[in-house]
Amino acid sequence: MRIPKSRPLRPTSSITTILTPRHAHPRLPLLVSRMASTTASGDGHGSKPAAGVSIADLPKTWHFTSSLPADSQYPTPADSHETPRDQIRPRQVRNAIFSYVRPEPAENPELLAVSPAAMRDIGIQEGDETTDEFRQTVAGNRLHGWDEETLEGGYPWAQCYGGFQFGQWAGQLGDGRAISLFETKNPATGVQYELQLKGAGMTPYSRFADGKAVLRSSIREFIVSEALHALRIPTTRALSLTLLPNSKVRRETVEPGAIVLRFAQSWLRFGNFDILRARSERPLLRTLATYVATDVLGGWEALPARLANPDDPKAAPADPGRGVPSTDIQGPDDAAENRFTRLYREITRRNALTVAKWQAYGFMNGVLNTDNTSILGLSLDFGPFAFLDDFDPQYTPNHDDHALRYSYRNQPTIIWWNLVRLGEALGELLGAGPAVDDPAFVEHGVAEADADALVARAEKIISQVGEEYKAVFLAEYKRLMTARLGLRTFVDADFDDLFSGLLDTMDDLALDFHHVFRRLSATPVADLATAAQRLD
Repeated sequence: MRIPKSRPLRPTSSITTILTPRHAHPRLPLLVSRMASTTASGDGHGSKPAAGVSIADLPKTWHFTSSLPADSQYPTPADSHETPRDQIRPRQVRNAIFSYVRPEPAENPELLAVSPAAMRDIGIQEGDETTDEFRQTVAGNRLHGWDEETLEGGYPWAQCYGGFQFGQWAGQLGDGRAISLFETKNPATGVQYELQLKGAGMTPYSRFADGKAVLRSSIREFIVSEALHALRIPTTRALSLTLLPNSKVRRETVEPGAIVLRFAQSWLRFGNFDILRARSERPLLRTLATYVATDVLGGWEALPARLANPDDPKAAPADPGRGVPSTDIQGPDDAAENRFTRLYREITRRNALTVAKWQAYGFMNGVLNTDNTSILGLSLDFGPFAFLDDFDPQYTPNHDDHALRYSYRNQPTIIWWNLVRLGEALGELLGAGPAVDDPAFVEHGVAEADADALVARAEKIISQVGEEYKAVFLAEYKRLMTARLGLRTFVDADFDDLFSGLLDTMDDLALDFHHVFRRLSATPVADLATAAQRLD
């Protein structure tokens, strides 16, 4: 398959409308996102839900922090809150999924942009963005759910994770400038989101950085998050963009700081598992995997049943069915699938669907490290991203990617590479098969006598899941390309005769990837009736 040179996404009038703010900054107008194609259901693609409530009145929970172990240096919110903010510095955090940490105070924040579609999807009423409560919340100056007098209640946090960057283990990474505020469920849609500030200050995971975000990159993330959502590509979202006029951030030059309030159903990523495997924190790895299944993905019975023939890729694209009890083991002993295998397959299938959409719509993340790969298959963390312009399969928007690892052509392969790393992190649980709940295994791990069989089983499962990944990816890619070409149905010959031929032509003639589809949409079918007309 031929898959594509490009320039970064630029704000255009189709994405944003320039308005005059009530208190205009002398250099920057108020940008209010107008994603006309995005309506207001729970996923942003359906009928309008109820009008919503103020951001202060949103139902709020802190289930993530109440379910998983915290950083032992700040085991309670009070421990973190009573620590002077400038003493919360980068360090190694072990045996923990997160650290309690509050945003740094934002002086004179100026709200520059909101996404009306995002407000509706979260359940925030129209007009709330004009209130001081909203503006202070999205700048990190309000701690909802926290009682300053009793030092009790819900409290913000930053996640601990690691990652493979450009194929090499990078050690502890974590939320170096992102701080989650709370979770909220839209009562009209039943969809829960975790609201998070990016650029809100230093955390234990900031490493050598300052915890800040610059306005330039924040504008890009704000726009692309909502643009991808409007294209129905799974993605994290952006609610608001706030300028910090008193914050001067040193990068190549000194730039104005900013905060994006972004949200997702979960911010967990492959790197959360990578760090636990690297540190041999096996009980915590099992705890996290269980949390993902039960609290993020809807329960063990929501995961996919075993394929009728896992070695046959043709069996994979259709939904394999759900409803398998958590304790059931499926398949022959040498590839026995327990509930953790079903979890791995669900994460794999979600990522296969997403990367197929990237390829069909010409999107490149630019830095697909394992710490930027979502367990939900969301487009995540937007740095040097781009959409294709002139078709060039080897194009990468990342100027540091000299080996073209994250080029457009390589995205499906790299996501699978990342999934193999996840499979290795879960390998002990996958390979345990029917023994996954044996008390001796749970307490002590793999017995030496069982090690070879466990490794062989895990390797076979990962290999089979690789075939499932390819099949799900190709089926979704074919479906999307069929739709983009305006065809009603897909036949096998289309892949070689139409898709590959079209991409080859784009490559040979350096055609604009998106312009080709726009031109095709304006071509009457009657003008293609003869060979001579088609050549014209």
